Amino acid sequence: MNDDLGKATLPRSAGSEAVDAFIETARRVAVGASDERGRLIFALDATMSRQPTWNLAQSIQGRMFETAAALGGLSVQLVFFRGFGECRASHFVDGGQGLAALMSKISCRGGQTQIAKVLQHALDEAAAHRVGALVFVGDAMEENADRLCVLAGRLGLVGVKAFMFHEGGDAAAGAGFREIARLTGGAYAAFDATAPRRLAELLSAAAAYAAGGRPALERRAGAGEEAARLLLAQMG
Repeated sequence: MNDDLGKATLPRSAGSEAVDAFIETARRVAVGASDERGRLIFALDATMSRQPTWNLAQSIQGRMFETAAALGGLSVQLVFFRGFGECRASHFVDGGQGLAALMSKISCRGGQTQIAKVLQHALDEAAAHRVGALVFVGDAMEENADRLCVLAGRLGLVGVKAFMFHEGGDAAAGAGFREIARLTGGAYAAFDATAPRRLAELLSAAAAYAAGGRPALERRAGAGEEAARLLLAQMG
């Protein structure tokens, strides 16, 4: 992956009017209509602390495809980072079994987070072909928050909303994940790995958005789905 963070900057304003206007612009970038399958980038922190949640995500990721099937289907690309500077992306797969097979070949390794590479990769993919959404699952953020926000802002402007799903209680990571989600016009949610149903519901809601846009998420919220309501409330 290209690790160049580029020279884009966010609006500078001590008062927040310019930033608010910027975020509103990002929110209004709609998911374009298409007869093709939705495309979702499913990114995971695969550093050593993540093995239990990696196993959990592997076991429930099929819910994303089930959710999207009625909306025309979903193609998912797996992105992960681990170890010393290792950050990789798979090809896009169209079924839960294919994604599970990819995940089963990967083990977690010690290392620091590489969220900037994930965000830059999402930008590169979006430049080549529309991406419905980015889903990131992690528990830590060990990078410069301002650099990540530059990339998040650029994602927002090209219409890629980030759904940042945060495991655990790391306050700094939570604040950073919230800001990334806010700048893209996406959403943040925390979960506990001991309650797998919540992560499954969050992944399903994000998949609905990637496959069917905001109307699909609104229908799920209207049917009483808590995860869909949570995401919509933040997306404005």
